[in-house]
Amino acid sequence: MAIKTLQYAQQTFSVSYEIVNPGAKHTIVFLHGWGSNKELMKQAFGRTLDTFRHVYIDLPGFGNSTAPISLDSEGYADIMELFLAQINANDKEIIVGHSFGGKVATLLRPRLLVLLSSAGIVWPKPLKVRAKIAAFKLLKNLGLAQLRARFVAEDAKSLNRVMYETFKRVVNEDFSGTFRHFGGRALLCWGRDDTATPMKSAEKIDTLIENSRLVAMEGDHYFFLKQPEAVAAEIAAEFTRSVK
Repeated sequence: MAIKTLQYAQQTFSVSYEIVNPGAKHTIVFLHGWGSNKELMKQAFGRTLDTFRHVYIDLPGFGNSTAPISLDSEGYADIMELFLAQINANDKEIIVGHSFGGKVATLLRPRLLVLLSSAGIVWPKPLKVRAKIAAFKLLKNLGLAQLRARFVAEDAKSLNRVMYETFKRVVNEDFSGTFRHFGGRALLCWGRDDTATPMKSAEKIDTLIENSRLVAMEGDHYFFLKQPEAVAAEIAAEFTRSVK
């Protein structure tokens, strides 16, 4: 594990990362999802794609990386731009993003974008969820915000103040326009049984990104953990097509 320190928005960020196969000619960057860290991505792909230099990153506020201020996805992408320049990976050949990391990866505009069950498509919330939100707002207006824990999403319950503010900023970002204007080549790999970012999200993103290919695989939101070799094979094949 290594640490790079950089300045963004007049704040100091420490970004934790690890590089595998440092002497390889081509670079592939892995961005994890919300609440995760670089170790999950390395667990999946660390023994695959051995002709690539792998860069595993803890996004700010996760793993061993710091986040002194709250961010939106654009802020995460800005910080990653600075970081990739520091490690000589700013050509952005391939960036793989899972879930929340998929939104950041898209903003970075790599030559080949690989989305693993990416977030970014916002669907109407179920009535039960809308009712919980309304109830919390009412309690807050009545000065009972200390009851927040009963209404907060599972992904947010253990967050500190800064990361909770970040969560509120990123959770409902609609990336439809961002996907539509991506302009590059994209590979979409998705779990058929994903309930966090369902297949209908994959199908919509596939229609929004003009030069994209969708591959449905067995499994849920973390389908790639059980079949990393199959995902890696799709990435290698798509990269070969992109450089021809």
